[in-house]
Amino acid sequence: MTKFLNKNSCFIGKNVVFGKNVTIYENNHLDGNSCIGDNSVILPNNYIINSNIGAGCTVHSSVIEDSLVENNVTIGPFARLRPKSVVKDNCKIGNFVEIKNSIIGKGCKISHLAYVGDSEIGQNCNIGCGVIFANYNGRTKNKCKVGEHVFIGSNCNIIAPVVIDDNSYICAGTTVTENVNKEDFVIGRVRQENKANKAKKYF
Repeated sequence: MTKFLNKNSCFIGKNVVFGKNVTIYENNHLDGNSCIGDNSVILPNNYIINSNIGAGCTVHSSVIEDSLVENNVTIGPFARLRPKSVVKDNCKIGNFVEIKNSIIGKGCKISHLAYVGDSEIGQNCNIGCGVIFANYNGRTKNKCKVGEHVFIGSNCNIIAPVVIDDNSYICAGTTVTENVNKEDFVIGRVRQENKANKAKKYF
């Protein structure tokens, strides 16, 4: 049985299918050939179309189009899954994360303020705050591939096409333009310079 907290505030398309023990909060728009799996909770303010949401998922204030979300995934608030996105089991897709035409492996965490486009991410990776997969060079779109158990720190730029191999560590603030080998430690920052008593020039 599907539990609606306020069905009058929701739009449910005629082809939408619900599993067992699904809870739908107010102000949701579910349409197309969509399926919501057993024991999932659709919190307020989502737009879900032509997408499958697996069992035990929670979705909050997000847009999901033509995508597949597997089991025990949390999405949102304010996330966007654009077409051809696949999010596998036990992932966390947090606030202001956008995914497009990408596969996110099992157990990955992309918690906030990131863009993943035209990429394949292996399982158990951490994608930090502000990470951008730069997939478009102005003429063509290119793909990135990230292995398993990779840590990508905050505010990194991943410039496609590159391959980042398993168990590697990308330090915060790094721009990656070359392939990364297994277990590499990667850092690429401009060295900080502190110039004493110069700030007043700019005020």
